[in-house]
Amino acid sequence: MDTDTKVKPPELDPPEPGEDHDDLDEAMPRVQITRRGLVLGLFFVVSVVAFLYLVLPRITDLKDTGKRVGEGNDWWLAAALAFTLASFGGYVMMFQGVFVRAGSRVDWRASYQITMAGLAATRLFAAGGAGGIALTAWALRRSGMPRRTVADKTLAFLILTYSVYMAALVVVGFGLYFELFPGPGGRFGVTVVPALFGLGVIALALGLSRVPPDLQRRLEGFAGRGGRLARVAQRLANAPAAFSAGMREALFHVRERDPALLGAVAFWGCNIAVLWACFQAFGNPPPLAVIVMGYFVGFLGNLLPLPGGIGGVDGGMIGAFVAFGVPLALVVPTVLAFRGFTFWLPTIPGAIAYFQLRRTVARWREERHGRSEIPAAAGA
Repeated sequence: MDTDTKVKPPELDPPEPGEDHDDLDEAMPRVQITRRGLVLGLFFVVSVVAFLYLVLPRITDLKDTGKRVGEGNDWWLAAALAFTLASFGGYVMMFQGVFVRAGSRVDWRASYQITMAGLAATRLFAAGGAGGIALTAWALRRSGMPRRTVADKTLAFLILTYSVYMAALVVVGFGLYFELFPGPGGRFGVTVVPALFGLGVIALALGLSRVPPDLQRRLEGFAGRGGRLARVAQRLANAPAAFSAGMREALFHVRERDPALLGAVAFWGCNIAVLWACFQAFGNPPPLAVIVMGYFVGFLGNLLPLPGGIGGVDGGMIGAFVAFGVPLALVVPTVLAFRGFTFWLPTIPGAIAYFQLRRTVARWREERHGRSEIPAAAGA
């Protein structure tokens, strides 16, 4: 094999059969919200925020914590703000590398709008940010990207992003337990258990990558002969087959050593740097490995069916650091400040980006319909 031969990236999928401008002009994803659901949701969010920021700081030896939240070192808090901005820069960089090719309508400006608007939409949904994924897929479809390409690249983007998460759980978790890193060792529940979880997810993902991406098509004949149960099995094969296609796309970026992969490292690394700077603002931080593990263990709270992970992430992170022996009086203001920077603050530019994205998508629609009118006029 010629070692100088460069592997070409897969081309964008051709338009799917029956796909026309009406398919590309599909409406923005909407969510049916009842009055009762809206009231209960707002009540939940207000209650959790009030508990975290008003009640918790007043419990027992935390009476002065509420005051300390507003008295952090200004220079370290400014550093936390800078790290927050850098983390989203890494996220946009990752988005560009996975989704965008030469000639695509999605330039850096549109990538910023999609990622920040998706971030704001994530705040409105539970369990991992379904709103952000739906909004991102909608915007990419409106840019002209075929459905199959959007699905494969969305899965690849999530796999590449969260592979850093799982790898950190494994390496730092086992490293702390066996005292390879500075920090309290022997904390089985917050080191080995998360590390085993990350190891299981990695093994499952690598196993699913061996599933043929066209598994559902291969089962067509079996489904036609095997009756209802076989048809159900064919439909169930769609999920592992789709994941396999996304996994293969992700491995392609790894094999090609795509520089955009550094965006995922920058995103998570800068988020941890925000937490480290917040610890510095309110006292002496624990060892770096403890900060990394407490951060990732706390973010497992995003799996809970809570709007934007509110309460789950905060409580999980506080509990993880307390389990590592970090004083509660230091943990609470640090975590509250960290969530203020990484969760609440970005919703403002995210909401602005949402309206900017609507205008961008409208421009794409006008450009697409303008080009479609030219051949019709020539034919007339």
